[in-house]
Amino acid sequence: MNRLLIRGATILTMEGPDAIIDSGEILIEDGWITHVGLPGSASGSFDMDEIIEADGQVAMPGFVNCHTHASMTLLRGYADDLPLMQWLSEKIWPFEAKMTGEDIYWGAMLACLEMIKSGTTCFGDMYDFMHDVARAVEQTGMRAMLSRGMIGVSPNADQALAAAEDLARTWNGKADGRITVMLGPHAPYTCPPDYLDKVMDLAAKLKLGINIHVAETLTEVADIKKQYGKTPVKHLDSLGLFKFPVLAAHCVHLDEEDMEILAQKAMGIAYNPQSNMKLASGIAPVTKLIDLGATVGIGTDGTASNNNLDMLEELRVGSFLQKVATMNPEAIPAYRALQMATIDGALCMGLGDRVGLIKEGMRADIILIDTREPHMCPQHNLVANNAYSANSSDVRTVIIDGKIIMLDRVVLTIDEERVMYEVRERAARLRSDK
Repeated sequence: MNRLLIRGATILTMEGPDAIIDSGEILIEDGWITHVGLPGSASGSFDMDEIIEADGQVAMPGFVNCHTHASMTLLRGYADDLPLMQWLSEKIWPFEAKMTGEDIYWGAMLACLEMIKSGTTCFGDMYDFMHDVARAVEQTGMRAMLSRGMIGVSPNADQALAAAEDLARTWNGKADGRITVMLGPHAPYTCPPDYLDKVMDLAAKLKLGINIHVAETLTEVADIKKQYGKTPVKHLDSLGLFKFPVLAAHCVHLDEEDMEILAQKAMGIAYNPQSNMKLASGIAPVTKLIDLGATVGIGTDGTASNNNLDMLEELRVGSFLQKVATMNPEAIPAYRALQMATIDGALCMGLGDRVGLIKEGMRADIILIDTREPHMCPQHNLVANNAYSANSSDVRTVIIDGKIIMLDRVVLTIDEERVMYEVRERAARLRSDK
């Protein structure tokens, strides 16, 4: 049995705003959290394989990025300051059409590197060549929910569906359980009802959830209403999609009935504040959704529309945006923002029974945040400092599934220079290809 002890940290368990243990210890055995408590309460009983002295640091669950397109790191800075449909049709889709599986692999490696260094331990992804993304996840030690993106109106729609089934059969539950799979129909405006019927048939056969973009723009809402006489949410509900566990990304433009449907029927909603701001898509009514009982996590979206994968930045902006949208400074307070970025994100992806809390019986996905920096001083309120003051560079150590992935800012599973070299070379080739 492998035993890892984290000793001396202030532990923010995310079991409640006041569930904080000063100078505590966390015992991890074979990847499981087996003890969380005061110093010396468990560690004296065992010989340890590894000990991390964490004085002056906060231990908390790793961040869960519940919506991104990881390999879009290859497109970072390539297509900025455009509206969504022009951005997609004129820039993104033509670029992506030239990408190979190896390109996707190295883009995913860069995304994993960036996420690890900013404290993300688990992410939800939707893209193409997902076997190559899975390979990157397995090698880097991250945890991920993967979806093969499917566009029902494209010529390869049926091949995409077959690829999604192959991904599920090959990778669901693999990498020591760190990889799970959902089906990824892109959106109701790219996936007609007959195609969504095929997706639902496959979801039923494989017992999988569905990951889909919903109501991201006013154009989408208007087009769906014109075509089907309903909003995107009510359209999907009428098709029976919400009989499955659904992770609905964006959900920016909703009426009251839409919000009630999502709160009652969706497994989770992925709030992507910075992407929605940058593409001028709008502000998701997150405060109302939470008041109705919806589970809302936070996603960065891809780096072509953000342009980074920094969850600390995302949760802070997400909180502030709701405050200004509602003109209520109490909207999405600090603890709720951290909750959305940890346990609620895990719940959105069906992983809330294993990650998102520092609690006995959970898998050990834990980060250590250094509090000994000027911008983290003084410590009037630990929760507020973590949500509103911390920077991604304050994340010192990352543990995923009980394994140390980054120690004192050194990533142990990735050759950083090789990854960045490969991405620079591949991005240049893709940009110049005609």
